[in-house]
Amino acid sequence: MIPARFAPILQEMEPLAARFREAGHRLFLVGGTVRDLLVGAADANTDFSAIDFDATTTATPEDIKRIVSPIADALWTQGERFGTIGLKIGDRTYEITTHRAEAYSPDSRKPEVQFATDIDVDLSRRDFTINAMALEITSESPTLVDPFGGAADLMTGVLRTPLSPQESFSDDPLRMLRAARFISQLDATPEPALVEAVTAMADRLTIVSAERVRIEFDRLMTTTKPSKGLWFLFDTGLVDHFLPELRLMRLEQDPIHRHKDVLTHTLAVVENVQLQDDREFDFRITRLAALYHDVGKPRTRGFKEGKGVTFHHHEVVGARMTRERMKVMKYPTDDIDAVSELVAISGRFHTYQMGWTDSAVRRYVRDAGKYLPELNVLVRCDCTTRNEKKAKILARRMDEMEDRIAELMQKEELAALRPELDGVQVMELLDVPAGPAVGAALDFMMEIRLEEGILGEEVITQRLREWWSANAESVMNTKRSGRRRSE
Repeated sequence: MIPARFAPILQEMEPLAARFREAGHRLFLVGGTVRDLLVGAADANTDFSAIDFDATTTATPEDIKRIVSPIADALWTQGERFGTIGLKIGDRTYEITTHRAEAYSPDSRKPEVQFATDIDVDLSRRDFTINAMALEITSESPTLVDPFGGAADLMTGVLRTPLSPQESFSDDPLRMLRAARFISQLDATPEPALVEAVTAMADRLTIVSAERVRIEFDRLMTTTKPSKGLWFLFDTGLVDHFLPELRLMRLEQDPIHRHKDVLTHTLAVVENVQLQDDREFDFRITRLAALYHDVGKPRTRGFKEGKGVTFHHHEVVGARMTRERMKVMKYPTDDIDAVSELVAISGRFHTYQMGWTDSAVRRYVRDAGKYLPELNVLVRCDCTTRNEKKAKILARRMDEMEDRIAELMQKEELAALRPELDGVQVMELLDVPAGPAVGAALDFMMEIRLEEGILGEEVITQRLREWWSANAESVMNTKRSGRRRSE
């Protein structure tokens, strides 16, 4: 029986259904659209208006265009060779695809598209039973087509493939990674045969493009509880083929957080990062930073603080490793810069043990830059201790720090920390050309800005003149020495 909450959706789609019905073709809502509607049918807060609809039909792509053109506000055909026509009616986006029976050759990244006339054949080629359901909207009454028991699996939280998992994952190896997403998104349990197949076939993921892997991985990372899917990737060995650093994290002990390994702590931090009504921050970027924040620890095991090695040396190494891995996964440059910078500064909060002086607050804000909201969330979520006393101490320190930031924000332009004088003013005051001398002067004033705050133009000008009087010779000698080395 179709849930009553489907009525508005069916009513909205009736004009489209009528066009196909009159043309002698069948039209079905299909796949994830049906899954989401079934899941949402029990949730009064589900926003059906935000769901884009996928459909499948007996009509060919040429027929689809002819049928929908009179009522479509927009039409696009980029996927026509795969049987898909996109359209928009009002605010709703649809993708309508001819029934398919495609299969992948063993060494191919792209399907060999074959059209079919039977809805069951189309559904059999879907990834999982929960996505192998269709709702016919051109029949006399809406009819659920569920040949593989997807509705029951959705209710019981079982993840299975319509055909054998070996055949499904041979068709499209990305489905193995997609399994991890549904394990997390729906809190589903994969059947043993599925786990065995992924474990045996994990290396087949290497034929999938890095872009597709990255997109699917991001979908997993933005589920409410990603750790269950992440453990699946680890346990099956799938993660070794696109994020091998996690394997080393599993082997590295984590005595600070009292976990048996760094990976256990890391996934706990990832899970701690949740959307918050009272905070605006980039959720996906913060989740990724949480995943990578300790990635450098296995590489710096045994390093002692000293010459060339700081207390947070693993974060410097981790930032470099993060950047390299995200480049391999074809992340956009902005994403790489954001996540690697957060990894590099993720431990700065813990360097301030003596209370939040004005100077400490300024340096923390300067280090965080535009990633301050994400850094604050990451630092809070990095506390995974079960020791209630320690957790409260960390939370209190974070509260104190954010309070101090708010106080200084009211007094100073803390969001845009810079020297009180700019380069042009420096050149005029010191009578020097653009170059290293100006840079050294700006560094001197920036240190004053961090330590002492805003002094006013008269005071900072006097301090700059005094500094230049005492240091001009050494600064200019450094400039000349640098020129000789370059020559």
